[in-house]
Amino acid sequence: MLFHIGSLVDVCAIIYQMIMKLVNFCRLGLQFATLAVFGCLAPQAEAALLVGSFNNDSILRYDDITGEFVDVFVTSGSGGLNGPTGFTIGPDNNLYVLSILNNSVLRYDGQTGEFIDTFVISGSGGLASPQDLVFGPDGNLYVTSTSTAASNSVLRYDGQTGEFIDAFVPPGSGGVLAPFGLSFGPEDGNLYVSSVFTDNVLRYDGSTGEFIDIFATTDTGVFPGGLNFGPDGNLYVANFLADNIARYNGTTGEFIDFFVATGSGGIDGPVKPVFGPDNNLYISSLNTNQVLRYEGQTGAFIDTFIPSGRGGLDGSGFLLFTSMSDLPKNVSIPEPSSGVALFTLGAVLGAGKLKSLRQKA
Repeated sequence: MLFHIGSLVDVCAIIYQMIMKLVNFCRLGLQFATLAVFGCLAPQAEAALLVGSFNNDSILRYDDITGEFVDVFVTSGSGGLNGPTGFTIGPDNNLYVLSILNNSVLRYDGQTGEFIDTFVISGSGGLASPQDLVFGPDGNLYVTSTSTAASNSVLRYDGQTGEFIDAFVPPGSGGVLAPFGLSFGPEDGNLYVSSVFTDNVLRYDGSTGEFIDIFATTDTGVFPGGLNFGPDGNLYVANFLADNIARYNGTTGEFIDFFVATGSGGIDGPVKPVFGPDNNLYISSLNTNQVLRYEGQTGAFIDTFIPSGRGGLDGSGFLLFTSMSDLPKNVSIPEPSSGVALFTLGAVLGAGKLKSLRQKA
């Protein structure tokens, strides 16, 4: 009788262990399921908005969905930054920033904003008062050089070393005077340059730099500045003194309309039109220290995306949307696929435990 009672106690102990293991497994499964659910529901950060803060020599970062201030991505004066103008992400995923007051191009880590090096040294190739830059189809860096009669050109630098190659657009070619914005055409691969003091947008051969034509003519004295091709293939130009955005046919250069009307939303000193991930148009209003948002198809004012001075913004300059890969490595963003993968892993492990328990029973 004692033998049978002892056996029964052993069986009860085994059953108790099985129950506790099942309970622990269920808890584990619940944790994984919770991760999966929150991974699916959490908003996914696809991009951030970088804004040049000219007067305090920094690059600020904002949430691309809400416009809330995130952090100072490039700290004031980092690496000698003095008057940030145009900036872009390079083929190496790092950030390249023009420092207009010391005539150079500085490079920063694309994930942390830490200074790496002076990519183009001060005055290299005659660089003077650089305004905008872009990496071309050949992988090299193109920069507008503005302030002196000897410049008035677009200079080209080796995209890997920063060494000066040539004046891709020689001084004064096509009548260019104070070149500001530049962009390679998405369809023809040619280079489009705004000429501030002649109120024109000039077109150059994208392979040779040879002058082709005056692509578009703006109103006299409007100071055409930054330019961009939009999702519709048309060319958008910020008229700095006229406080509007003009739109031109991307193939013929014919004037279409003032996509953003003069003064719309309180715009004062537009720098460069940039289309965001939501296909709406974002414009820095330099003289009001704001970033304004406009409907991407109609140009109607939506809202003040970044209010005046938010995050220390002082002298709202160039804009750049960056992808999720440019976020700091220590920022953890839950992904639905990760949550599901964890839940699946928990289920597989749990199934193995159940199978083992059954075999023991």
